[in-house]
Amino acid sequence: MGSTILLAASGLTPVTADSPNAERIEDLYWVLCAIAGLVLLSVAVPLVLFVFRYRSRGRDRTIEGPQIHGATRLELAWTLVPIGLLVIALAFTFYKLPGITLEAQAGERELEIRVEGRQFYWQYEYPNGAIAIDKLRAPANTLVKLVITAPDSDVQHSYWVPGLGGKFDAIPGETNDTSFKAKVGVYKGQCAEFCGTQHAAMLAEIEVIPVDEFDSWLEQEAEAQEAGDSDLGEEEFLGACTKCHGPQGEGLVGPGLSSASVSDAENVAQIVRNGRGRMPAVGEEWDDRQMDALTSYLRKRFAEEGQSGG
Repeated sequence: MGSTILLAASGLTPVTADSPNAERIEDLYWVLCAIAGLVLLSVAVPLVLFVFRYRSRGRDRTIEGPQIHGATRLELAWTLVPIGLLVIALAFTFYKLPGITLEAQAGERELEIRVEGRQFYWQYEYPNGAIAIDKLRAPANTLVKLVITAPDSDVQHSYWVPGLGGKFDAIPGETNDTSFKAKVGVYKGQCAEFCGTQHAAMLAEIEVIPVDEFDSWLEQEAEAQEAGDSDLGEEEFLGACTKCHGPQGEGLVGPGLSSASVSDAENVAQIVRNGRGRMPAVGEEWDDRQMDALTSYLRKRFAEEGQSGG
């Protein structure tokens, strides 16, 4: 299985790299960490030794210490060694950089998925028009290209699934590209740039499944969404609504929801598409299929809770 945590047990080391580009980033981390550690020790250890070895021992503070001249070898060493370390770091970085951006080889399958960062969820759009919220499914051992952006009216986000690569900004009206190729597993991520009140709840998840299973799921999901018989409405509620209104509609940083407040589909669509007060337009540019999925799910969910006394 893939990496399922954002940080290793120590909280400082990278997660296990499960994509070739992430492996190169991890290699860079360890080499630069080793160089930085060497510099730290070469400065801190002599400093501590000199503090104890050459302390004043009661001498008058006006007395100057011994004046040393002509330490040419020492001066050359502390000039050339840092330069050498920088050259090593730069050379290794430029050696690893080309592989951080994955490119499809001749005849290799490539899947392109559009990723939109929105307050406070991730929306994925597959080539066949299927939509997913927060959770992305992808085929194993296949080059997956992510085209990352945000709506013009939204704020800037940063897409980060550390087990599969680095951080990429989701900039309103602009696009950034990244790719990964991973084995079967679940990979956790999050928005890495403060984007508002519920920034901490803007998590991401990539589930990598076998190719045949993915192809079958993607075809069925597109058909189900077109027919209005999918889980898209529930995904939208959990991803775009509950982070502010609560999983039971109890109201966290937004007003509570009830069967009365969600029964008018036109009113819900107006608020979701245009926002109201401090609520952003979480469903701006949603098509009728997406909006119908949400309003149908809301009516069903809150009607059931009302009947059960929830």
